[in-house]
Amino acid sequence: MRRILTKPVWLLLIAIALIWFSNLEYRTLIKPDEGRYAEIPREMVASGDWTTPRLNGLKYFEKPPLQYWATATAYTVFGEHQWTSRLWTGLTGFAGILLVWFAGLRLFGREAAGYAALLLSSSLLYVLMGHVNTLDMGVTFFLTLGIAGLLLGQAQADVRKQRNWMLLAWAGLALAVLSKGLMGLVLPGAALFIYCIVQRDFGVLKRMHWLPGLAIFLAITVPWFVLVMKANPEFFERFFIYEHYTRFTTKDLGRYQPWYYFIPILLAGALPWTVLMFDSMFRSARGNLPGRVFNSQLFLLIWAVFIYVFFSISGSKLPSYLLPMFPALALLMGKRIAEMRERVLFWQVAPAIPCVLALLALALNVGKLASTPNQAELYPHYSSWLVVAALVLLAGLLAGMWLLWRTQKSRAVAVLALGALLSTQIGLSGYETVARERSAKHIAAAIRGEVKANVPFYSVLTYEQTLPFYLKRTFTLVQYQDEMAYGIKQEPQRWIPTVEEFAGVWAAQPEALAIVPVYAYPQLQKQGLEMKIIFEDLQHIVVKKP
Repeated sequence: MRRILTKPVWLLLIAIALIWFSNLEYRTLIKPDEGRYAEIPREMVASGDWTTPRLNGLKYFEKPPLQYWATATAYTVFGEHQWTSRLWTGLTGFAGILLVWFAGLRLFGREAAGYAALLLSSSLLYVLMGHVNTLDMGVTFFLTLGIAGLLLGQAQADVRKQRNWMLLAWAGLALAVLSKGLMGLVLPGAALFIYCIVQRDFGVLKRMHWLPGLAIFLAITVPWFVLVMKANPEFFERFFIYEHYTRFTTKDLGRYQPWYYFIPILLAGALPWTVLMFDSMFRSARGNLPGRVFNSQLFLLIWAVFIYVFFSISGSKLPSYLLPMFPALALLMGKRIAEMRERVLFWQVAPAIPCVLALLALALNVGKLASTPNQAELYPHYSSWLVVAALVLLAGLLAGMWLLWRTQKSRAVAVLALGALLSTQIGLSGYETVARERSAKHIAAAIRGEVKANVPFYSVLTYEQTLPFYLKRTFTLVQYQDEMAYGIKQEPQRWIPTVEEFAGVWAAQPEALAIVPVYAYPQLQKQGLEMKIIFEDLQHIVVKKP
């Protein structure tokens, strides 16, 4: 390791790590994802039940438990904080950078590996998703681990070494399944099948080490599925049928977007390396190897393209779904930069300049994007952060291009990457100025003194995803279901179907609290509820029984 990592490389790695982990605690959790994925593991710790995931006390079978377990463990060891809720995402994101470096070192050499790691650590979408509490970064890391194991295994002539790498690949795919479901196996399997057809190389299937590989895969995945189905017989239909087949083939979740939805996301998400990305993909498509030699470049290209196409035809789309493309693209781009002359890279980076100038113009006018009074109040405060982020990125681009013109490629790429990473972190940290619109942290701070463990708290016609985490308690939903409809169906006694029924329950309580959207407060008044307002902003009102 010391021979591979020189002192400047160590310093660069430390700088990236410091910037990467710097703001996990700084930012307020925002809804819906960050609140949801912070709260589910909190309830695991509170209940002691680590088998059945629950959200707001209701069964929640959308995803497997690996990230919940990791976060619950962080809570147990370090306490329930914003940074511990994001720790798994931050760690797997940073580990993905190291994994890409390691895989690139074995596959394409030291120089390509260093460039690949730098590019991944500075690609806009990858950095953003490495600091937002969703499940996508965790599954991306384990998918990448599975793919890296496959590529390194297929490159081995020694059967024992080949088997060991393939067993690592199977373990990675198993952990991907425990992170986000069957996509952890189906997507790599489909990409491998496409590779076999395109490359006319089915010999790879003989080198998969199926029996020991499947044994490891099943040993990792099966125990939880057995336990959760034993405790919840309804789990199979919900998880395997609805969450996998129905979500992909229908618009049931309201996440439908047109086929071209991912085009701007990919173009922006790869910045400042967007042109390089397309050049690397084009070069990889042109490269040919004999059919009996495993073509790592071709597989990485097929994987990236397949991920894009697969989710483009899906009935459910979110920007983070493209994330598994990026480690593979980084490896291809790293190899391409290692072979590229400085002036060529100069002209491929140059198109990012107008993009930064557009960002600067947006930053200066972000207040004009407000569509509600709350946004009109908050958005102008974000402007200065975005201006600084744009200027840092612009400075990094100009300095990097200057170094490229002077034929100092390695220094240029490092400067470009650090500038892009720091810029993204500044812009992300600045979101704290507007986070109030999508977070209930300020509500929790204002009413915490009124909240008691034995006093019921009702959430009427709404569910503020971040409030349970900040108050460390769940709520009784009133005339609201949304993503918890399935859990309510399984345990209907845990909610109140209508505001009219709620009025009777409220009247019978000696003490009670309720949160309601501002627009719906008159509906409670019409029911004649005895209420005293203890908190009010532009979105929510919190009342207690006087």
